[in-house]
Amino acid sequence: MDYSLFFFADGGTAGDDGYRLLLESARFADANGFTAVWTPERHFHSFGGLYPNPAVTGAAVAAVTERVGVRAGSVVAPLHHPARIAEEWSVVDNLSKGRVGLSFASGWHAADFVLRPENYADRKNVTAETVDTVRRLWRGEEVEFPDGAGEKRAVRIFPAPVQPELPVWVTSAGSPETFRTAGRLGAGLLTHMLGQDHARLAENIATYRSEMGGAPGHVVLMLHTLIGTDRAEVREQVREPMSNYLRSSADLIVKAAASILPPGFDPNRLPERDKEFLIAHAFDRYFTSSGLFGTVADGADMVSRLEAIGVDEIACLIDFGVPRQDVLGSLRHLAELARQTGQPAR
Repeated sequence: MDYSLFFFADGGTAGDDGYRLLLESARFADANGFTAVWTPERHFHSFGGLYPNPAVTGAAVAAVTERVGVRAGSVVAPLHHPARIAEEWSVVDNLSKGRVGLSFASGWHAADFVLRPENYADRKNVTAETVDTVRRLWRGEEVEFPDGAGEKRAVRIFPAPVQPELPVWVTSAGSPETFRTAGRLGAGLLTHMLGQDHARLAENIATYRSEMGGAPGHVVLMLHTLIGTDRAEVREQVREPMSNYLRSSADLIVKAAASILPPGFDPNRLPERDKEFLIAHAFDRYFTSSGLFGTVADGADMVSRLEAIGVDEIACLIDFGVPRQDVLGSLRHLAELARQTGQPAR
């Protein structure tokens, strides 16, 4: 099993403190054999609001590390011109001496598409087209686009990237069709446990690999993570921040579970008592079966289960509201878990 660090959640700390966790954790990952550091693209929401552009945060990670992969988790493809994606990330590939990788997402929240509203309705097809175009530009091909005069203009990106091929993943919230798309594109797969249990995830991974034409593929699973020396203590450390995360993600959870909910179900219309009951229930489920929480031994049990269903890498989401010093202190236990469960030394 490979291990990487994933950043997404906590936008509550402004200025240097917010990015201090990112940069200090990236240095730790670099020094302790982790595979990559992922930063996301999030817009117009305080939760995740530190990360509107993963190329910018990726450049910062590249500048303070030497070995660890620098990845986007994810670029929301329909919000950007493909040439701009390729240009920005080629710069980061040069800064990092060839350590870039991108996961592409189609986006789902209509508010994000104030950036490019014309792409919202057809965002899934736009994503597949963008992946193909970015790959072509990355290889050094000239690609035609309309210019300011309405004419077709063939362009090639500069600077040329270090890597001849761009490592690509596709991000899925649990839709089997997105798993199929990733397989058809010959890309890796980045997913999470919102709206999926282990059985559903196993089915989706099998669907993905059935489309890979015999190639092994690469499945990355994002898990909220805190490893310590006492399971009960870890549970209390993560209870409040994890519950807050679930509150902030209620609309995503509902979207992921749409097939089993009544049409038009709106969690915001529930009485407050019912909302809190659901959050408490969701926290219990996440702590016991959908996160990397507890001791090194607890983590090893989870890793074994995930390896059995075909997960190749755990992207450890560590910035969901636990105090920075507690997160940094827990990383040594996460590194021990990685050593015990087969993380290869660099």
